[in-house]
Amino acid sequence: MSRELWLFRHGKSDRNLAMDDFDRPLKKRGKRAVQRIGEWLNQQRLIADWIVSSPAKRAVTTAKIVQKAIAVEGVRIMQDKRLYQEGFERLKTVLAECPLEARRVLLVGHNPELEDLLINLVGAANLPDADKLLPTAALARLIMPDDWTHLDAGCAKLLSITCAKSLPEEGV
Repeated sequence: MSRELWLFRHGKSDRNLAMDDFDRPLKKRGKRAVQRIGEWLNQQRLIADWIVSSPAKRAVTTAKIVQKAIAVEGVRIMQDKRLYQEGFERLKTVLAECPLEARRVLLVGHNPELEDLLINLVGAANLPDADKLLPTAALARLIMPDDWTHLDAGCAKLLSITCAKSLPEEGV
């Protein structure tokens, strides 16, 4: 098991704007939180080699901020509509299409799909007891099987869940 999957819930978005859910932008604090996670990934030398994002504005913005923070050269953000309100099983089909050489895959998306996928892959008994496993700007790291096409329930191991609010802000 030498692959990792990173599930990253987008940063805090502005729910008060009169617009379609798909088009909601990140709030300033959402952008700052995502930036902290990106900087933390960079400090830990955790670099994704495949990035897939929901096409929703808040998710794509989150993916771009992280991509810039970790200075990923030559890895573009793939947008896939199956990461937006289509259920966790659809997320598994997206993962099944990852290139064989992809060792660290970053999925940027939404709840409840990301939490449902996390629970399915790791098993509820192997997760921390929390009301919300993935609040906004939270990153779950999982060790995965060697084959992205065979993701049975319970096949992964949780390495960590990192929340932006638990990381120090730069310059504070």
